[in-house]
Formats: sequence, structure tokens, C-alpha cells
Amino acid sequence: MIPMTDKQREQITTKIWREEAEADNPFAASACYCGGYDVYGDLLGKISLIEYIWLLFKLEPPTKSQARIFESLAVALANPGPRDHSVRAAMNAGVGGSTRASALIAAISVGAGNLGGSREVYTALQYWQQCGTDLEAWREIILNPPKEERADVWPEFEHTPGFDPNGASCPTPVKQLLDHLCSIDGTSTLQWLQKHRSDLEGYSQTPLSFSGVAAATFFDLEFEPEQAEVIYLILRLPGAAAHALEQEKMGFSRYPFFAAGLTLTDDPGPVSENV
Repeated sequence: MIPMTDKQREQITTKIWREEAEADNPFAASACYCGGYDVYGDLLGKISLIEYIWLLFKLEPPTKSQARIFESLAVALANPGPRDHSVRAAMNAGVGGSTRASALIAAISVGAGNLGGSREVYTALQYWQQCGTDLEAWREIILNPPKEERADVWPEFEHTPGFDPNGASCPTPVKQLLDHLCSIDGTSTLQWLQKHRSDLEGYSQTPLSFSGVAAATFFDLEFEPEQAEVIYLILRLPGAAAHALEQEKMGFSRYPFFAAGLTLTDDPGPVSENV
């Protein structure tokens, strides 16, 4: 093995991570630092996973209120449930015999879109950055939404980001999450959203969704849209993974929403042997 030179070390430019090599092996770390904190000496056993994720993106630890807000959002998003498109994609991969990595990739691919996905959170957070808590600004941006810059990659939204175009009313879990988050200090944006939810729903003619609450939460926590987009994907993966593994074992005959099995309503009859 060829040890790394000082010049090569200088080429590694990241504020996130730093390592000190073992004396007998330059390719193994004796100490790892995240944002300046010794991960295995100072952090291990002293902070939660959600606080560590915060540190990776923010490079400084969260306050107690920020940690509570972030963890509450993580719990709410951890399992979108089998009705969610990204979870169903993972379940399809699992029941179809694809690799387990493929199930996660399927969940990410479908969950990255602009219908309840991470791109919707990205755009909704941009709306928050532009409108803040100005109700008239929200009315204007909802009625006259901006054009997507990369139409070759992302199609234009057919609904207001953060709201459910297929919803009849705001679901109880969404309201429960919003109520809980508003009870924590440091959620002025979420409190404004709670107060004006009916106004915004009236402008958009659609109910508030989990992606809308998530975007407002990320705004209160001062995450950038790019950070919110990937964190939203990460936080929703555990449920997709669990459902994919469960469906893999149960098989296609016990696929959700088809409890009685698939029934052919227009059976063409037996196939001719001459065909």
C-alpha cells in the first residue's frame, strides 16, 4: 500500500469530515471528526441519530427545540404507508423478486417526483422563501405559479406544491402533525400555516398535505431547498424498506388492496393448442 502524501490530503476539500490515520495504516482512521466533533470520542452514545443527521447538513448541533421539531417530522415521515406511491414502488420490487437494493432505488425514484415527493417539498420550500408569512403573496403565487426552470427534467406542476390535488379534505394525521409541531418553540412559520391553512386551501382548492407541512418545517429549521429535497427522501425510506421486505415474504397473492385475489371479469377461455 502507498501512503497518502500531505499534498494528496490537501486535495480533500470538505468541511463535513476529517480523519486522522492510524500510525500503522494510513488507510484506516484512528479518529473521525464531523463538523469538528470527534464522532467516536465525543458523539457516540451522547446524541441521537436525528441530531447526527442535523450535524452532517448543518455542521453544528441543533438546539433542543430544533431537535424536537426535526425528530417529530422524522417520525411522521418514516412510513408513508402502502398507499403512498414510493412505498408501493418498493413493494412492487419486493414482491417481483428484485434485489433489496432495487426496492430502495424504486422508492427513491418514485418518491423524488412532484406529486407528494421530494421535488414537491423542494418547490414548496422555495415558495416559503419567496412568500414567507405574507398571505397576499401566497395568494398571488398560488393563482399565478412560476414556471419550472428545467422543463426538460421536471414537468410543470398541475397543482399547488404542498397540497394534495386528489384530496377531499385535510387528513387527520396531517392536522395532528401540524398541531404537534406548533406546540414546540421555534415554529412561527408552522403556527402561521395552522392559522391560515383554510385560506391557503381555498386559494389552491386543495387540502394541505404532508409535503406542505414538511416544507414549512424545513423553512422554520432554516434548511435550504436542496437539503430539504434529499432529507425528505432519506426520512421516508425506512417504511418503504420495511413494507418491501414484508411483501417479499407474503408474495403477490397477498398484495394489499387485493385481499380476495385477482378475479378475471372477461375471461377469454382456454388458449387453443394450435396457437
